[in-house]
Amino acid sequence: MGSAGKDDREEVIQAWYMDDSDEDQRLPHHRDPKEFVSLDKLAGMDFFKNLKAIKLLNLSTCINEHFGYLAELGVLSWRLDADNYETDEELKKIRESRGYSYMDFCEVCPEKLPNYEQKIKNFFEEHLHTDEEIRYSVAGSGYFDVRDHNDAWIRVWVKKGGMIVLPAGIYHRFTLDTDNYIKAMRLFVGDPIWTPFNRPHDHLPARKGYLEALGKKETAANTAVDAAA
Repeated sequence: MGSAGKDDREEVIQAWYMDDSDEDQRLPHHRDPKEFVSLDKLAGMDFFKNLKAIKLLNLSTCINEHFGYLAELGVLSWRLDADNYETDEELKKIRESRGYSYMDFCEVCPEKLPNYEQKIKNFFEEHLHTDEEIRYSVAGSGYFDVRDHNDAWIRVWVKKGGMIVLPAGIYHRFTLDTDNYIKAMRLFVGDPIWTPFNRPHDHLPARKGYLEALGKKETAANTAVDAAA
């Protein structure tokens, strides 16, 4: 167990805003200075966890500046026991509660993935899916980049033991880091559909639904800010 106030997930999953450099996509691409994003904020929970304390301070301007740029993105994350995934009760509970009936594995590295160069190029094309994308790293690591509500890139680094869920309709992309290896468990509700829709595909119902949910969360956050002021 981690110490009080420490998010154990951040040992296996970290997120930060990316710079605009066109250097090797496998590099971290931090901004200068570095601008990290908490995993709760990535999921849209941090605002509401901290609202009570902020209300006591009556810092409405600070609330708007600190939270207003990062809306509910709906990217969920867990830290799991990757060495015992076959018998992990927490993973079992997640799968049962979210209906993840399908499971397989994908190894991404030059030696294991057929047509590697083309595949890694395809993975890094900005795209969306009409269903959730669930990835659990049981070995190795990689970067999942997602767009925030201002269209800025947030890089999510998933290492061994980290599992993330990208919601249907979110624009994203994937690349390996400089270790050039990840073995990921892929989960799905029902029969898997891996079809990527490269940007722009804003007309798809999944995209429209995601933007609608995003707007509702922003409205809820603004209402909470007004109540705290």
